[in-house]
Amino acid sequence: MTVPAARTRERTLSVTTLAAGEFHAPSLSDFFPPAVLFAGTPFELDRLMLIRLLMTAVLVLLFVLAFRSPKIVPRGLQNVMETAVVFVKEQIADEVLGKETGKRFLPLIATIFFTVLFLNFSSVVPFLNISSNARVGMPLVLAAIAYIAFNYVGIRKYGFWKYMRSSIVVPDVPPALHVLLIPIEFVSTFILRPFTLTVRLMANMLAGHIMLVLFFSATWFFLFDATAWMKVFTPFSLLAGIGFTLFELLVIFLQAYVFALLTAVYISLAQHAADH
Repeated sequence: MTVPAARTRERTLSVTTLAAGEFHAPSLSDFFPPAVLFAGTPFELDRLMLIRLLMTAVLVLLFVLAFRSPKIVPRGLQNVMETAVVFVKEQIADEVLGKETGKRFLPLIATIFFTVLFLNFSSVVPFLNISSNARVGMPLVLAAIAYIAFNYVGIRKYGFWKYMRSSIVVPDVPPALHVLLIPIEFVSTFILRPFTLTVRLMANMLAGHIMLVLFFSATWFFLFDATAWMKVFTPFSLLAGIGFTLFELLVIFLQAYVFALLTAVYISLAQHAADH
């Protein structure tokens, strides 16, 4: 039996926004909703892409409003945004790279931090209820940017061959061990770094979305659709959803922090590739 497109769309949105009264278990279909605009073209936009664009616009707007007429003594929104930027500068860029190099790479690290943070934040915003970082596209793009950045730093400082040799050849070990260590170091440095950056961010946000939808959809089910004796589970499911939402807020920040921190660490390692 063929399911009409309208019904398929209703099921997807009911999981994401809890708009429908019927319980549907969360599934991977939440992350591949039907096209909303420009269907069938290279510019096709689905719900996740629209959320991504919306959160990007909110991020840009906040920075424009905060710094359009900056004051020497910051107040209000400027104070909040300056505090956030100072946190990235002092706790990530300067802490890992030093003040001189940290200042040079602060725009990149801050862009990664705030992009991850705001795209993640939509997972707890009512009626959005999903992070576009839960789909692999954006985490892959951010990981590619970090990958290009730290390799560029290393190649520019040492040249391609010296950088490669310094990155994969462990000094002061018996020559026979190089047969084992060189492939391990190559995979670790040039394959696993972007892979783990991508998967860590995507998997955390995907799992968070599924857990939140499960708890709140179950709350809806117990309250409105379940038989009388099952309604006793409603407050437990609701409290679990609220508790997990608070935990998700922590994960949202930690994923932004870890992604930016590892980007800075990889840049630092590339700068000092010959010193390990």
